[in-house]
Amino acid sequence: MRSYDAGTLSFLGAREGLVAHRLIWISARNTASGLIEDIGIWSGEDDVAFLIDGETRSYTGAGALLTVEPIIAGKGLDVRITQISLSAVAPEVEDLVKGYDTRFAPVEMHRAVLRADTRQLVGAPHRVFRGMINSIEFPTGEPGSNPSCVISVASETRVLTRSLALKKSDETFQAGGGDKFRRYADVSGSIPIYWGEMKVSAPADPKPKPPADEP
Repeated sequence: MRSYDAGTLSFLGAREGLVAHRLIWISARNTASGLIEDIGIWSGEDDVAFLIDGETRSYTGAGALLTVEPIIAGKGLDVRITQISLSAVAPEVEDLVKGYDTRFAPVEMHRAVLRADTRQLVGAPHRVFRGMINSIEFPTGEPGSNPSCVISVASETRVLTRSLALKKSDETFQAGGGDKFRRYADVSGSIPIYWGEMKVSAPADPKPKPPADEP
């Protein structure tokens, strides 16, 4: 069950005219800098900043977001897939696809409710989805149609189906904020460790020959 703030509840109860917009928020790794950056896209026309969970988020408009499939909520741990259709020719979409590592990138979707007459926000945008990017495709459209980019997003229960990585490099940890936990990963297992034992040197190879008998 979704929760609404007092202003939104009052407005919905009055049954006045409204306009609802979808807000897409993606956090992906910049392939050039290695840093996690946020990309906000919404279905409005102008670039707008919204206050969400005490954080000001900037969303780009200008028609990049085309459609979002209806989001169906339910009980259980089933992974639910939702399709987001974006304009493939929008600059922000091109930047997202070419400049960021979007594999399993976290995604949040909010809905902003505005008054139909004044286009004023009636309350804080409420979250309708949280998950991660499952895949990105560029379907072939009909001749003359606008090219689209379809992002499939999976609900957050998708993380329960991911297997543990067998290996993690020092580079991966460094990109996550300078963590040096894996800085010796390359030599792990190749350096002998002695616990409570005397170190015994390995025999020389080749073994030394005994001195020759003098005549």
